[in-house]
Amino acid sequence: MVKLLILALKLFKLGKLGGTAITMIASLGVYALAFGWRYAAGFIGLLFLHEMGHYLAAKQRGLAVGAPTFIPFVGAWIELKEQPADAETEAYVAFAGPLLGTIGAMACYFAAREFDSRIMLAIAYSGFFLNFFNLIPISPLDGGRITGILSPRVWFLGVPIVLGVMVYHPSPLLFVIAIMALPSLKHAWQYDPAAPENQAYYGVPLEKKIEYGLFYLGLVVFLALMTSNIHELLGPAIR
Repeated sequence: MVKLLILALKLFKLGKLGGTAITMIASLGVYALAFGWRYAAGFIGLLFLHEMGHYLAAKQRGLAVGAPTFIPFVGAWIELKEQPADAETEAYVAFAGPLLGTIGAMACYFAAREFDSRIMLAIAYSGFFLNFFNLIPISPLDGGRITGILSPRVWFLGVPIVLGVMVYHPSPLLFVIAIMALPSLKHAWQYDPAAPENQAYYGVPLEKKIEYGLFYLGLVVFLALMTSNIHELLGPAIR
């Protein structure tokens, strides 16, 4: 215990990277107790990749951003210390997380098939499902931030999806997401495309909207197929 406290103090001295390391190690310990250390390490690794996608994209767009923070059974996030100037920038940063997370899940999938490893297959499944769920078109999920480039009114399409998931698989996290979505849904309800502030933020060229829309749909379909296929491969172990 003393050694762990000393390690924590040393990590705090690293600043924001220390905070990331501490929360990552804490999450790793909790997940390891619940699912075993190999699955925990793989899952935390995929979470980290997802968040680093957001982090790198935000840095690329010149936004001030904090390092990832982890909370067990909630997930992870980065803190944008300044908001994007327009909907295209927000969509760019949001899309980078599921994209890099999907690449990581694919690497786990190929490793699972190469080495005939069910644990790697389970990690890949979690990665695909995590990114698929995150693409539900409702803010504050990544899907809401991406589809906002089309129109905030798209977020209403995510409402029945979230409600359906809550009925099928009740979870405190889903309830938290639903509560967090209320201000965004209010904004979508009151959205006036003719308002100057909305034209400034959402005034993205049509070709950009089409580009992001196609990339979004393509990733959703791919993740849905991979999640379904791996679910079948794993069989009763995750039913």
